[in-house]
Amino acid sequence: MEGSAQITVSESHSIEEEKTPMSWDEIIEKSLSNFGWMDFFQAVLVAFAMFFDAQQSFISIYTDNYPKWHCTNTNTNSSCTSSSDICKLSRSSWSWDTHPSNTIISHWNLECASTFITGLPQSSFFIGCFFGFSFLAALADSSFGRKNMLFFSCVLMSITSILIIFSTNVWIYSALKFLIGFWRSSIATCVLVLLTEKVNAEWRFRVGILEYFTFTMGYMCLPGFAYINRNSSWKSLYLWSSIPAICYSVIAYFFVTESPRWLIMQGREKEIIKRLKRVLSKESVDDDDNTNLGSSLPKPPTKEKVTIFQHYSSIGELIHKRWALIRIIAVMILGIGIGMVYLGMPLAVGNLGFNIYLAVVFSASMEIPSCVATYFLENYRRKPSILVFSILGGICCVMCAVVENRVPTVKVVLAMVAFFGACTAYNVFLIYIIELFPTCVRNTTTSLVRQAIVFGCIFCPFLISAGRKNNIFSYGVFGVVIMLSNFTLLCLPETEGIVLCDTMDRQEKKEIALCDTMNQEKT
Repeated sequence: MEGSAQITVSESHSIEEEKTPMSWDEIIEKSLSNFGWMDFFQAVLVAFAMFFDAQQSFISIYTDNYPKWHCTNTNTNSSCTSSSDICKLSRSSWSWDTHPSNTIISHWNLECASTFITGLPQSSFFIGCFFGFSFLAALADSSFGRKNMLFFSCVLMSITSILIIFSTNVWIYSALKFLIGFWRSSIATCVLVLLTEKVNAEWRFRVGILEYFTFTMGYMCLPGFAYINRNSSWKSLYLWSSIPAICYSVIAYFFVTESPRWLIMQGREKEIIKRLKRVLSKESVDDDDNTNLGSSLPKPPTKEKVTIFQHYSSIGELIHKRWALIRIIAVMILGIGIGMVYLGMPLAVGNLGFNIYLAVVFSASMEIPSCVATYFLENYRRKPSILVFSILGGICCVMCAVVENRVPTVKVVLAMVAFFGACTAYNVFLIYIIELFPTCVRNTTTSLVRQAIVFGCIFCPFLISAGRKNNIFSYGVFGVVIMLSNFTLLCLPETEGIVLCDTMDRQEKKEIALCDTMNQEKT
């Protein structure tokens, strides 16, 4: 009798435990635990937007490059030689090696223009990214959504990229580069957030690598497109990169699904039920019974109707919480240092004195071992990983400035290693940002960090132009900045292996509980 009573009591306890309602965090983690082929297809489709984003980010390596030239006057008394200053020669004594309109430099006769003029288009691109983050960042966290923001950005970026071929001078060209940067600014953020919010903690790091892989593929394909069009106008390269992007955008709009975490934050119950029917046991709920399924789920967070002035309320939430404000400032400073090297080094390949097609291929190929390294860093702590690879990149950058052009081969190797270090640190850093903040502000915080990254990159084109005469202004500055920025890691917590939170309050409670646990272990 006593034994049967004990069994009855234990069974009743288990029944009570089974009936204990799960939180939305637990439901999401459970529902996304099975990663199948359709989930993989969704991840690849979302990540492929980075293929076109990479090409627009680095297309100026070829379209804005200084083309090579040769003397046309074979007279022995001619003052034209390969070492002559092109600006001091008559236009009839020399000619470009390639198509007269192969780059904007040869098309608009900018060979003797100031570094400000020649660096303005790419700098305008980064300025556009900066303002794009300011105006578009919070829209994906609002009722507009991640999926719609991704489609919107891809389409407008591609359309503007087509319109740029009608530019008549460098000023109009720079203005349209600004718009391209503005529209593409939210693509990487939406891709990363969508990828990581549609899987559980086990798969989060792995699918995040897809973003880097497709970005690398876009970067590596760019030299091939440029080589095919080496005897054509720079306008051809923009068409090659923009028309496929429009086709992709249409496909993504119809087949990409929205983030379940975002649906919960918006209180869209019908869509939540449709997406999460498989969460509950088939024994207790019939798969077609939406009414029973909805009643068994916790009530979604209430969401007030959002006006145009409330789209940026997520930024207010960050400022209101002291811990969140300190955290976002720290990661933004860290982002400036890492991003300056990650985006600046590829743009500076023209300063290596190497074949520009091969230089870009070598630079892009460093992203492959970086992705592999990032994959194996999944179960390692985030902060030490970022620190080690940032220091590696910084030291190699400084050594590039010291070596200069005395040993060209060594300089190329150092530049590739520096980019590998910065690229790996950047990859881990982006995953780290996702884990630092809750769902309600995740897209906004990721965008703010990317805004800080492009703020530092605004100055890269001018530093690279100055670096043609002295590498200390490009590689030297890059190395010092990335190493100094790592001091901000002291203000940030470790996030390896944590479960994502949805609200600021839940994130704060988790932080407090974690601190209490650590203090108890110390005592």
